[in-house]
Amino acid sequence: MMRVGGAGVSLAGGMLQDLWLPAVGLGAQFFVIVLEWISLSWLQAMVLAVVQGLTEFLPISSSGHLSIVSKLFFGDDAGASFTAVTQIGTELAVLIYFAGDIGRLVAVWFRGLFDARVRRTQDYRLAWYVIVGSLPIGVLGLLFQDYIRSTLRSLWITGATLIVFGVLLGLAERFGRQLRGQDRLRLRDGVLMGFAQSLALIPGVSRSGGTITAGLALGLDRPTAVRFSFLLAIPAVFAAGVSEIPHVFEPSPYGLQPTVAQMVVATVVAGVIGYAVIAWLLRFVQRHSVYLFVWYRIVLGVLLFALLGFGVVQP
Repeated sequence: MMRVGGAGVSLAGGMLQDLWLPAVGLGAQFFVIVLEWISLSWLQAMVLAVVQGLTEFLPISSSGHLSIVSKLFFGDDAGASFTAVTQIGTELAVLIYFAGDIGRLVAVWFRGLFDARVRRTQDYRLAWYVIVGSLPIGVLGLLFQDYIRSTLRSLWITGATLIVFGVLLGLAERFGRQLRGQDRLRLRDGVLMGFAQSLALIPGVSRSGGTITAGLALGLDRPTAVRFSFLLAIPAVFAAGVSEIPHVFEPSPYGLQPTVAQMVVATVVAGVIGYAVIAWLLRFVQRHSVYLFVWYRIVLGVLLFALLGFGVVQP
């Protein structure tokens, strides 16, 4: 009986060993895969957050840079949803940096609804210019959101827009009269800069680049064009970011799929870096032209075409 029992025990032990060893092996492999996936995903999120913070306020296209970096180094597009939500962080930086201006404009706008004297002030008109100028990108974003999330994110389009709109920015810098400050802003400026901002729905155009180009072409001085560009972005970018939050975590063939924690941290990182970039850019344009960004865009666009042509990166 002991022999039989021993054999039974031996048999049972062998069966358990046969089951246990592969299970441990699979478990170890799964654990390694999970660790690698987490590390890679966090690396992607942090790199893209830094790129977002550095490029959002410069006229070089943050969405274009996110698309290039994610495809070149991670083999996939960052996705329109990831881009839109991390922009909330950079727009919070705008809110904090311009808190005094924004609070004043909001207060004046509400008072002006009931006081005719307030309606004659430049601040009241400026508040309306921001509101009216934010409408085009909101309407067009809703109408063409499917194209924005897919077709328009081709790197061939990004390369072309980097170059074309870089040249337009250079022409605006060269031929714009730059005689009008913030006290001479008009409704036409808000409307036309709003339509220019809507072009940034195409990666590579640049929201700030489009609005600054339009502002310079309309005769605004460089600091005024840049400051109004920041103010103009707040309603549109916040609306786009909030509307895209549900899409970030939905399975999609377009772009990376971050976790909630990764999105939160990436948004905070982008905002902190974005705040520093705002301060730097406002000081820079006081004394320098925007030709630095023009040449950067052209060189990057040509380099991107070369990478695409040689198959180094996929469109």
